[in-house]
Amino acid sequence: MKPTRPFHQTPVITIDGPTASGKGTVAALVAATLGFHLLDSGALYRLTALASMRYNIDAADAEALAKLIGALHITFREGCAQLDGVDVSADIRAEPVGNRASAIAVHPDVRKALIARQRAFRKVPGLVADGRDMGTVIFPDATLKVFLTASAEARAARRHKQLIQKGFSANMEDLLRDLRERDTRDSSRTVAPLKPAADAKTLDTSALSIDQAVEQIIGWFNQVRV
Repeated sequence: MKPTRPFHQTPVITIDGPTASGKGTVAALVAATLGFHLLDSGALYRLTALASMRYNIDAADAEALAKLIGALHITFREGCAQLDGVDVSADIRAEPVGNRASAIAVHPDVRKALIARQRAFRKVPGLVADGRDMGTVIFPDATLKVFLTASAEARAARRHKQLIQKGFSANMEDLLRDLRERDTRDSSRTVAPLKPAADAKTLDTSALSIDQAVEQIIGWFNQVRV
């Protein structure tokens, strides 16, 4: 049975999908268009990953990671991710941090420690939440659930362009291999595996522009909120 969606509550649009599917950019634009709050759940995992690297906490030490999450001071201001008051927006987008984030996400204790923080982002007038389990685990009663995807080749090309623009070195073959490995790891994990919610709308962006993807999601939202 599909979960009921209480429209009297603050509306939520979830946008889930694999790495480099464009969900972060699309979610930010959808939120800006609607005047909604934005949750970049991947940034929360990346912030935890960055902190664990800085404090030399092993990616396999679930208990220590969960305690770390409780002690971190994390804020999002004007599109910037701050860790303990310092803007680390660029640092958390580095590939080693992304790989560490994916590795620590397999721990149930880590995911549990972050759930409350993620759900606290639901505030009026609404929320756009992007991630990998927003529609399946964090907001199962979301007003609209979208699963954004694209071919591995298209995603690798996007990530390569993004990293080069940010001044990072990048190799296309390495990126493609890493993406495929991460896809396998994320979709096969026992806790909150990466998959569309049963009632999600799938949107393949391989041949779509960012604007086209945003327009489609806004259109879907307008249909379901009537």
